[in-house]
Amino acid sequence: MLILPLMAGVAYVALVGLIYLSQRALLYPGAGATPVPEHPSWGETVHIQTPDGEMLQGLYSQGDSDKPCVLLFFGNGDRLDNYAFLAQALTTRSIGLLAISYRGYPGSTGSPSEQGLLTDGIAAFDWLSAHGGSEIIVLGRSLGTGVAVNTAAKRPAAGVILVSPYLSVLSVAQTHYPFLPVEVLLKDPFRSDLNIGKVGQPKLFLHGRLDDSIPLSSGQALYRIAPEPKRMLIYDGAGHNDILNDRMVGDVIRFVEALKGNRP
Repeated sequence: MLILPLMAGVAYVALVGLIYLSQRALLYPGAGATPVPEHPSWGETVHIQTPDGEMLQGLYSQGDSDKPCVLLFFGNGDRLDNYAFLAQALTTRSIGLLAISYRGYPGSTGSPSEQGLLTDGIAAFDWLSAHGGSEIIVLGRSLGTGVAVNTAAKRPAAGVILVSPYLSVLSVAQTHYPFLPVEVLLKDPFRSDLNIGKVGQPKLFLHGRLDDSIPLSSGQALYRIAPEPKRMLIYDGAGHNDILNDRMVGDVIRFVEALKGNRP
């Protein structure tokens, strides 16, 4: 009678160990993917040195000096060359775009971790501040919203756009893995809830109502504790990946253009 409970216990411990050891592969699926093409579909290739010795690859489309520039931190399974649609839309308004490949992602050295990605975000902001000469709007998507929130909390961004944001990666993991002691196991909790109070810049939150990767409730929870000024738009028919559409791009452009002179 004790065999079945014992087997179940052993299986559970084995599962916990497997999740613990493989968690960064699960959290950063885009790391180690195929390289960015030598001739990418948008922008020019740039390289950014981090304070801890990594070299990040980025794509940069420079806008007019009197227009803001968007600094993009993409999602965990994403890549630089997927954002030609955004670069082209911004270019038509003379707005620049810099997107970076996190450490360990295609074209960049190192291995991803929370502290590493947060360092990458600050390095990218500082590089753009030195090279762009215009106001910087930080845009994060999915995992990248944690990088965006941290960057805006520590650097003078003119505004912040969060697409499919979360209260924390910890809270999202607890939602998806309620049977695991996630709080003990998780190495990279990305606690945006602890940083958002330091982000006093104008903020735009965008979330799909049908998002089953990062629940809308998580984005709404972050929005509730964020200081003013802020605005949240919910797309009724959108999930996690199909939120990247013309409507979202239009909302991003309107927010960026309204920020000229740091106006909300």
